[in-house]
Amino acid sequence: MQIGNYQVKLLDAGRFRLDGGAMFGVVPRTLWERQKPGDERNRIQMCTNLLLIEGEKRKILVDTGIGDSFDDKLNDIYGVDHSRYSLASALQQAGIKPEQITDVILTHLHFDHAGGSTFRDRNGTVRATFPNAKYYLQGRQFGWAMQPSEKDRASFFQQHFIPLQENNQLILLEDGSELFPGIEVIPVEGHTVGQQMVLIHDDRQPLLFAGDLLPTSAHVSIPWVMAYDLYPLTTIEEKKHFLKRAVDQQWIIVFEHDPVIPAATVALTEKGYRLQDKIDLV
Repeated sequence: MQIGNYQVKLLDAGRFRLDGGAMFGVVPRTLWERQKPGDERNRIQMCTNLLLIEGEKRKILVDTGIGDSFDDKLNDIYGVDHSRYSLASALQQAGIKPEQITDVILTHLHFDHAGGSTFRDRNGTVRATFPNAKYYLQGRQFGWAMQPSEKDRASFFQQHFIPLQENNQLILLEDGSELFPGIEVIPVEGHTVGQQMVLIHDDRQPLLFAGDLLPTSAHVSIPWVMAYDLYPLTTIEEKKHFLKRAVDQQWIIVFEHDPVIPAATVALTEKGYRLQDKIDLV
């Protein structure tokens, strides 16, 4: 799909599962399971929708998914499934080699967003998955990931990002900015310190890659906030602000973890914000 000066495409880099209660916070199970039914361990199906952006002589990837660094125990806990979808297969289907990626924009460093940034080679050395790319991240997020709180330390694995810094591939940003012509990064602070969303400008219909501000289409409802969020009241205010902009400017919103509705427009109704049209980004 053409957005502004860029061709954009969603890549499904794999499936996993997270606890439904944690994904929807104070929302009762009887409500959230109507939209996102859980399994026998109360986990809902999640995916890693990544965004491939091509144009202006660049091949840009937004987030890198879980990757394949987990051991059997973690794969079981999180229900990781790469049998059908993976980062490698998604890139191959798109006709892209890892060496061709020029830039990687990381929304944040939680394992389900940055885990595919590195891999372990045959000698056991951790290397950048995209050897010719610069990886862009908010500096506040990097600082937080180096010294996380007790609440969220299990979400960070330094092997996913320290090798990038050591190889001078990691670019730390100080705030929101136009990173490339027509591509803006927008910091948001509710989910984790220094998360950044990606907005691709277009005169007709811009596109917002919302990261974990809106992880699934169900989270369009303002009170539906993850228990994982460090600052849930901040998340609520950020959702109000950006959903209003999305309606006013007819944004396409990418829901990074939604396997059924990966992208859609939204509308403001008598019952609050609701999905409008599902969008296929092919």
